[in-house]
Amino acid sequence: MEPQLKDSVTDGIATLVIANPAKRNAMSAAMWRALPDVLDRLAADPAVRVLVLTGEGDTFCAGADISALREPGDEQQTLAVRAEEALAAFPRPTLAAVRGFCVGGGGQLAAACDLRFAEEGARFGITPSKLGIVYSSSSTRRLAALVGPSAAKYLLFSGELIDAERALRTGFVDEVHPAGELDKRVAEFARVLASRSLLTQSAAKEFADGRLDRDDHWAEQARGSGDTAEGVAAFLERRTPRFTYGSRAASGR
Repeated sequence: MEPQLKDSVTDGIATLVIANPAKRNAMSAAMWRALPDVLDRLAADPAVRVLVLTGEGDTFCAGADISALREPGDEQQTLAVRAEEALAAFPRPTLAAVRGFCVGGGGQLAAACDLRFAEEGARFGITPSKLGIVYSSSSTRRLAALVGPSAAKYLLFSGELIDAERALRTGFVDEVHPAGELDKRVAEFARVLASRSLLTQSAAKEFADGRLDRDDHWAEQARGSGDTAEGVAAFLERRTPRFTYGSRAASGR
Protein backbone atom coordinates (compact mmCIF):
# COMPACT_ATOMS: atom_id res chain seq x y z
CA MET A 1 0.00 0.00 0.00
CA GLU A 2 1.25 3.45 -0.89
CA PRO A 3 1.90 5.79 2.07
CA GLN A 4 -1.20 7.90 2.56
CA LEU A 5 -3.45 9.78 4.94
CA LYS A 6 -6.93 8.29 5.13
CA ASP A 7 -9.87 10.21 6.57
CA SER A 8 -13.53 9.57 7.24
CA VAL A 9 -16.35 11.33 9.09
CA THR A 10 -19.03 9.54 11.09
CA ASP A 11 -21.53 11.17 13.45
CA GLY A 12 -19.49 14.36 13.71
CA ILE A 13 -16.21 12.56 14.43
CA ALA A 14 -13.46 12.82 11.80
CA THR A 15 -10.87 10.05 11.94
CA LEU A 16 -7.53 10.69 10.25
CA VAL A 17 -5.28 7.65 9.84
CA ILE A 18 -1.54 7.73 9.16
CA ALA A 19 -1.04 4.76 6.85
CA ASN A 20 2.45 3.61 5.90
CA PRO A 21 2.61 0.20 7.59
CA ALA A 22 5.70 -0.94 5.69
CA LYS A 23 7.67 1.74 7.60
CA ARG A 24 5.75 1.77 10.91
CA ASN A 25 3.59 4.61 9.59
CA ALA A 26 6.56 6.92 9.03
CA MET A 27 5.55 10.20 7.38
CA SER A 28 6.84 10.65 3.85
CA ALA A 29 7.43 14.12 2.40
CA ALA A 30 4.23 13.73 0.38
CA MET A 31 2.27 12.92 3.55
CA TRP A 32 3.71 15.92 5.42
CA ARG A 33 2.85 18.09 2.43
CA ALA A 34 -0.70 16.75 2.19
CA LEU A 35 -1.63 17.02 5.86
CA PRO A 36 -2.44 20.78 6.01
CA ASP A 37 -4.77 20.45 3.00
CA VAL A 38 -6.55 17.48 4.56
CA LEU A 39 -6.99 19.43 7.79
CA ASP A 40 -8.32 22.47 5.91
CA ARG A 41 -10.89 20.30 4.17
CA LEU A 42 -12.06 18.72 7.42
CA ALA A 43 -12.16 22.10 9.18
CA ALA A 44 -14.40 23.45 6.42
CA ASP A 45 -16.91 20.63 6.96
CA PRO A 46 -19.56 21.86 9.45
CA ALA A 47 -20.42 18.24 10.27
CA VAL A 48 -16.98 17.72 11.86
CA ARG A 49 -17.02 18.36 15.60
CA VAL A 50 -13.97 16.36 16.72
CA LEU A 51 -10.80 15.07 15.03
CA VAL A 52 -9.19 11.78 16.04
CA LEU A 53 -5.66 11.17 14.75
CA THR A 54 -4.29 7.63 14.81
CA GLY A 55 -2.05 5.20 12.94
CA GLU A 56 -2.79 2.19 10.79
CA GLY A 57 -2.53 -1.11 12.65
CA ASP A 58 -0.49 -1.40 15.83
CA THR A 59 1.72 1.70 15.50
CA PHE A 60 0.90 5.40 15.71
CA CYS A 61 3.82 6.90 13.77
CA ALA A 62 7.53 6.11 13.83
CA GLY A 63 8.43 9.63 12.70
CA ALA A 64 9.62 11.01 9.40
CA ASP A 65 10.76 8.66 6.66
CA ILE A 66 14.50 8.76 7.41
CA SER A 67 15.44 7.85 3.84
CA ALA A 68 14.12 11.25 2.73
CA LEU A 69 16.59 12.98 5.05
CA ARG A 70 19.42 11.93 2.76
CA GLU A 71 18.23 14.56 0.29
CA PRO A 72 19.99 17.95 0.54
CA GLY A 73 18.27 20.86 2.24
CA ASP A 74 15.78 20.94 5.08
CA GLU A 75 12.52 20.58 3.15
CA GLN A 76 11.41 17.55 5.15
CA GLN A 77 11.76 19.37 8.45
CA THR A 78 10.04 22.48 7.09
CA LEU A 79 7.13 20.36 5.87
CA ALA A 80 6.89 18.62 9.24
CA VAL A 81 6.72 21.91 11.14
CA ARG A 82 4.06 23.27 8.76
CA ALA A 83 1.99 20.13 9.24
CA GLU A 84 2.40 20.29 13.03
CA GLU A 85 1.31 23.94 13.10
CA ALA A 86 -1.72 23.17 10.92
CA LEU A 87 -2.75 20.40 13.30
CA ALA A 88 -2.27 22.62 16.37
CA ALA A 89 -4.43 25.29 14.71
CA PHE A 90 -7.30 22.92 13.83
CA PRO A 91 -10.37 24.79 15.10
CA ARG A 92 -12.06 21.86 16.86
CA PRO A 93 -10.94 19.46 19.59
CA THR A 94 -8.26 17.01 18.47
CA LEU A 95 -7.41 13.69 20.09
CA ALA A 96 -4.44 11.44 19.28
CA ALA A 97 -5.11 7.73 19.79
CA VAL A 98 -1.69 6.17 20.28
CA ARG A 99 -0.62 2.55 20.21
CA GLY A 100 2.84 1.20 19.55
CA PHE A 101 5.56 3.66 18.60
CA CYS A 102 5.00 7.42 18.74
CA VAL A 103 8.47 8.68 17.91
CA GLY A 104 10.13 11.69 16.28
CA GLY A 105 7.67 13.30 13.89
CA GLY A 106 4.98 11.09 15.38
CA GLY A 107 5.66 12.74 18.72
CA GLN A 108 5.39 16.14 17.01
CA LEU A 109 1.95 15.25 15.68
CA ALA A 110 0.75 13.83 18.99
CA ALA A 111 1.96 16.92 20.88
CA ALA A 112 0.11 19.15 18.42
CA CYS A 113 -3.19 17.50 19.33
CA ASP A 114 -5.24 18.83 22.23
CA LEU A 115 -5.38 15.46 23.99
CA ARG A 116 -3.56 12.13 23.78
CA PHE A 117 -4.92 8.72 24.85
CA ALA A 118 -2.52 5.78 24.74
CA GLU A 119 -2.61 2.01 24.91
CA GLU A 120 -0.44 0.17 27.42
CA GLY A 121 2.79 -0.75 25.68
CA ALA A 122 2.99 2.46 23.67
CA ARG A 123 6.44 4.00 23.45
CA PHE A 124 7.19 7.71 23.07
CA GLY A 125 10.34 9.50 21.99
CA ILE A 126 11.57 12.81 20.59
CA THR A 127 14.66 11.74 18.70
CA PRO A 128 16.42 14.58 16.78
CA SER A 129 19.56 14.18 18.92
CA LYS A 130 20.05 10.73 17.39
CA LEU A 131 20.22 12.29 13.93
CA GLY A 132 21.91 15.62 14.60
CA ILE A 133 18.74 17.53 13.70
CA VAL A 134 17.88 20.88 15.29
CA TYR A 135 14.33 20.62 16.59
CA SER A 136 12.38 23.75 15.65
CA SER A 137 11.73 26.44 18.26
CA SER A 138 7.95 26.13 17.88
CA SER A 139 8.06 22.35 18.37
CA THR A 140 10.39 22.68 21.36
CA ARG A 141 8.17 25.27 23.02
CA ARG A 142 5.07 23.15 22.45
CA LEU A 143 6.76 20.10 23.98
CA ALA A 144 8.02 22.11 26.98
CA ALA A 145 4.56 23.60 27.55
CA LEU A 146 3.12 20.09 27.53
CA VAL A 147 5.56 18.20 29.76
CA GLY A 148 7.59 20.95 31.44
CA PRO A 149 11.14 22.13 30.67
CA SER A 150 12.96 19.34 32.51
CA ALA A 151 11.04 16.47 30.89
CA ALA A 152 11.33 18.17 27.50
CA LYS A 153 15.11 18.42 27.91
CA TYR A 154 15.29 14.76 28.98
CA LEU A 155 13.48 13.70 25.81
CA LEU A 156 15.34 16.07 23.49
CA PHE A 157 18.84 15.63 24.96
CA SER A 158 18.73 11.84 25.14
CA GLY A 159 16.38 10.72 22.38
CA GLU A 160 15.46 7.87 24.73
CA LEU A 161 12.04 6.23 24.52
CA ILE A 162 9.68 6.30 27.49
CA ASP A 163 6.75 4.00 28.21
CA ALA A 164 3.10 5.00 28.42
CA GLU A 165 3.09 5.16 32.22
CA ARG A 166 5.99 7.61 32.29
CA ALA A 167 4.37 9.59 29.48
CA LEU A 168 1.24 9.79 31.65
CA ARG A 169 3.24 11.03 34.65
CA THR A 170 4.97 13.73 32.61
CA GLY A 171 1.72 14.91 31.04
CA PHE A 172 2.58 13.80 27.53
CA VAL A 173 -0.53 11.63 27.53
CA ASP A 174 -3.84 12.13 29.33
CA GLU A 175 -5.08 8.55 29.67
CA VAL A 176 -3.58 5.05 29.33
CA HIS A 177 -5.77 2.02 28.61
CA PRO A 178 -5.25 -1.76 28.51
CA ALA A 179 -4.68 -3.48 25.19
CA GLY A 180 -7.91 -3.83 23.26
CA GLU A 181 -9.73 -1.02 25.09
CA LEU A 182 -8.25 2.10 23.49
CA ASP A 183 -10.61 2.29 20.51
CA LYS A 184 -13.68 1.93 22.70
CA ARG A 185 -12.55 4.68 25.08
CA VAL A 186 -11.55 7.02 22.24
CA ALA A 187 -14.92 6.54 20.52
CA GLU A 188 -16.75 7.10 23.79
CA PHE A 189 -14.85 10.27 24.66
CA ALA A 190 -15.06 11.63 21.09
CA ARG A 191 -18.84 11.31 21.30
CA VAL A 192 -18.75 13.28 24.55
CA LEU A 193 -16.72 16.03 22.92
CA ALA A 194 -19.01 16.10 19.89
CA SER A 195 -22.02 16.60 22.17
CA ARG A 196 -20.61 19.65 23.97
CA SER A 197 -20.71 23.30 22.93
CA LEU A 198 -18.26 24.05 20.14
CA LEU A 199 -18.49 27.69 21.20
CA THR A 200 -17.07 26.82 24.64
CA GLN A 201 -14.47 24.48 23.18
CA SER A 202 -13.25 26.93 20.53
CA ALA A 203 -12.81 29.77 23.01
CA ALA A 204 -11.19 27.49 25.59
CA LYS A 205 -8.76 26.14 22.98
CA GLU A 206 -7.59 29.62 22.04
CA PHE A 207 -7.24 30.78 25.63
CA ALA A 208 -5.43 27.60 26.73
CA ASP A 209 -3.05 27.99 23.79
CA GLY A 210 -2.12 31.47 24.95
CA ARG A 211 -4.32 33.91 23.01
CA LEU A 212 -4.72 37.07 25.07
CA ASP A 213 -6.65 39.32 22.70
CA ARG A 214 -9.89 37.44 22.07
CA ASP A 215 -12.11 38.00 25.10
CA ASP A 216 -14.28 40.56 23.31
CA HIS A 217 -14.53 38.38 20.23
CA TRP A 218 -15.73 35.35 22.15
CA ALA A 219 -18.11 37.42 24.31
CA GLU A 220 -19.71 38.65 21.10
CA GLN A 221 -19.87 35.13 19.70
CA ALA A 222 -21.55 33.93 22.91
CA ARG A 223 -24.16 36.70 22.81
CA GLY A 224 -25.12 35.82 19.25
CA SER A 225 -24.91 32.05 19.39
CA GLY A 226 -27.83 31.03 21.57
CA ASP A 227 -25.72 28.23 23.06
CA THR A 228 -25.81 29.64 26.59
CA ALA A 229 -29.61 29.97 26.60
CA GLU A 230 -29.93 26.46 25.15
CA GLY A 231 -27.51 24.97 27.66
CA VAL A 232 -29.28 26.53 30.64
CA ALA A 233 -32.72 25.55 29.33
CA ALA A 234 -31.60 21.97 28.71
CA PHE A 235 -30.15 21.74 32.22
CA LEU A 236 -33.36 23.01 33.82
CA GLU A 237 -35.51 20.76 31.63
CA ARG A 238 -33.22 17.76 32.24
CA ARG A 239 -32.67 17.06 28.57
CA THR A 240 -29.70 16.88 26.22
CA PRO A 241 -28.80 20.32 24.86
CA ARG A 242 -28.96 20.98 21.13
CA PHE A 243 -26.08 23.36 20.55
CA THR A 244 -26.12 25.09 17.16
CA TYR A 245 -23.00 27.28 17.13
CA GLY A 246 -20.91 24.88 15.09
CA SER A 247 -23.58 24.42 12.43
CA ARG A 248 -24.20 28.14 11.93
CA ALA A 249 -20.91 29.91 12.42
CA ALA A 250 -17.23 29.57 11.83
CA SER A 251 -15.10 29.17 14.89
CA GLY A 252 -13.45 32.56 14.37
CA ARG A 253 -9.86 31.32 14.28
